[in-house]
Amino acid sequence: MVGKRSGKALLREEGMNGGLSFPKFQVAGFTEYDEKGLERTDNNMELSSWPQVNMINQKNYYTEYLKRDDQILPLRLQQEERRTRMTTNAKDRDRALANFKSNDIPSGDIDLDLDDEAGLDEASGLGGQDALGSKIIVVHPGSQNLRIGLASDALPKTVPMVIARRSTANEAEELDGEMEPKPKRLKLDNGAPLEPEKMFGDDFASQFLSMCADLRVHMRNHKRRVLPNSKELIVNYNKRTPPETISEHNDPLRIDWTEIPNNPDVAPQYITGKDALRIPELSNPRYKLFWPLRLGWCNERDYKQKRAVYDDISTIIEDAMRTQLNLTRKRDWAQYGCVFVIPDIYERQYVTQILEMLLRDFGFGRVCFIQESLAATFGAGYTSACVVDLGAQKTSICCVEEGMCVENSRINLKYGGWDVTETFIRMMLFDHFPYQDINLNRRYDFLLAEEIKIKFCTLNEGDISPQLFDFHLRAFGQDTRKYTFKTYDEVLLAPRGYFQPNIFDNSSKLDCRRNLIDRSRDLYDGSPNDPISSAQSAIVAMISPPAPAGSQNAAANGETTNGYPNSTAAHLAPNYLQRFVDQERTPVSARGSPVPEDDDTPMPQADGNPATSARDLDPSLRDDVLPIAPLDEAILTSIVHGARGDDRKTRDFLGGVMVIGGGSQIPSLYAFLEERLKESRPGYAKDIMIGTPPRELDPQGVVWKGGSVFAKLRGTNDGWISRIEFDRLGARVLAYKLMWAW
Repeated sequence: MVGKRSGKALLREEGMNGGLSFPKFQVAGFTEYDEKGLERTDNNMELSSWPQVNMINQKNYYTEYLKRDDQILPLRLQQEERRTRMTTNAKDRDRALANFKSNDIPSGDIDLDLDDEAGLDEASGLGGQDALGSKIIVVHPGSQNLRIGLASDALPKTVPMVIARRSTANEAEELDGEMEPKPKRLKLDNGAPLEPEKMFGDDFASQFLSMCADLRVHMRNHKRRVLPNSKELIVNYNKRTPPETISEHNDPLRIDWTEIPNNPDVAPQYITGKDALRIPELSNPRYKLFWPLRLGWCNERDYKQKRAVYDDISTIIEDAMRTQLNLTRKRDWAQYGCVFVIPDIYERQYVTQILEMLLRDFGFGRVCFIQESLAATFGAGYTSACVVDLGAQKTSICCVEEGMCVENSRINLKYGGWDVTETFIRMMLFDHFPYQDINLNRRYDFLLAEEIKIKFCTLNEGDISPQLFDFHLRAFGQDTRKYTFKTYDEVLLAPRGYFQPNIFDNSSKLDCRRNLIDRSRDLYDGSPNDPISSAQSAIVAMISPPAPAGSQNAAANGETTNGYPNSTAAHLAPNYLQRFVDQERTPVSARGSPVPEDDDTPMPQADGNPATSARDLDPSLRDDVLPIAPLDEAILTSIVHGARGDDRKTRDFLGGVMVIGGGSQIPSLYAFLEERLKESRPGYAKDIMIGTPPRELDPQGVVWKGGSVFAKLRGTNDGWISRIEFDRLGARVLAYKLMWAW
């Protein structure tokens, strides 16, 4: 044993060894005897000159670090601003008392309560037109349109979210045979076009004919008249009806095209908004359209650099501020605040880039973020609702309760009004549409298709009969052509794609995903930290491809299927709404209801391991599987995960389904959706109600209107981010300022 030895022990051992002594040497305060051990000697030498810190007594210690609001910069600045405002108001009141006689002062002082809008406006020197949000800009960008305006405006300004940049070819011209018309047509080996019934493939033809047959059966069951040869009538008429040519001087609704200078050297580098959509196709120089937002994500398919995407977003917003809001001097923008509307399921990198752009590039004095569904409830005046936003290229669903989005109920589906437009054109071409050369990549054809959809599409079965319509085709440098055509069930089956989304063309929606912008990752463990909800995970798990039949022990070993554990996919995919059905059938008992099966409750499995919840599913699968589901089933899924087994909340959400967005303007959509929900859940039929935006608001502007209402809540809105906070904390300030968990 090596250690400290006493002197007597050493002497005794020397005697036992015949009085022999062994050589010794001294190292760092120890005298070492060969085969004897170590002897401690005190030479007054410290082991280190570094100060020694004693251990903290874990049983009794206390610290105030980051436990008080004044130790957190954003909260401390709020308190200082509030204190400065109160001091300024008090000085103004004392100055008024000193300058005027007592009989000249009104008997009632201005109440400077923080929640009093009038008091705040008067105290800050704002009055009349300058009051109530005239210094706050509300921005709501979308995949197809940008809505922007001052918070004091009644309605927003709508600008197409597009920019045209100079290029060697436009978006409709073929480059080495890569560019194809939209909708894509199949051709023969020699390049000749196929018949209209075969040009979109057998899959589309079978689905379309199946939907037609189901519609006829449904109409017969509801005692509606169905002509047996309706399809033949419209096909024969469309085949033999030529267009009528109208000269330009006889066309009262001719289009004012965007003028491009004859000299290419003085032509602008870019054009934004409506003017970009009216640039002639064969202009000199050529211009190519870019849509920086696509399917609710940043457009990574048409861009080569990430910086170019955000530069185009910035350019479109800046031009809209200059042209629509008449804010031409950039140095004045520091006096304005900005409320920016973001999706319910957002990407963290997108939010941080937008925050940096607004504060540093635009120079706004302060910035605030709000989610789309929450803004919709502010605009409509709802306290509890299930918000369904049918946009141009995405559909978002979220339950909102008491001014907060229920995180587990958020769903984002990648289809919208644009898919209805494209599907309607494909159906019409299938039935020998007279304008066979339509190409949605061309600007005037794109606008024409949107106009036709808005005019003719409906979900009212009473309007389904062979009907005669017409439209005018106006192209630059050509005479106006008037086409006459007949429709039958295409006007109804196209918007029914919301409930049968497989009819949409979803083949290229995930192209180039994550080519430019990588997913956000946690700073410490490197795991993806973009927000996800259990409802969205349930939708993705439902449509994920099943595991291969020949996988080795996949179920036994808990291996994954495209990132998902097989046990979880088996639990979620077949019956992800089973909880809703069980809730209807659960009898009322005096002993109380059973414990609801929610996403955070582990379920025992055969091997004894708890089941993986929907939130624990591999987030990488979100980039590999396109979230597509019928609209009515997605709404019920959102309500199931939002109510979490509470019957009262379930009935409240079902009774407050609010449908907004441009895609909701299809006639009879509300009645058709309500009928579908009642058929799916007959036990809640008396509670289901589809609400419309009150006060006759435009469904497309409800979200923007809610952002303007939120911008005026100066006393209760603590989400403003100032320039000094962002300079010191960067994106970390979002964790303190956002109303939801960042």
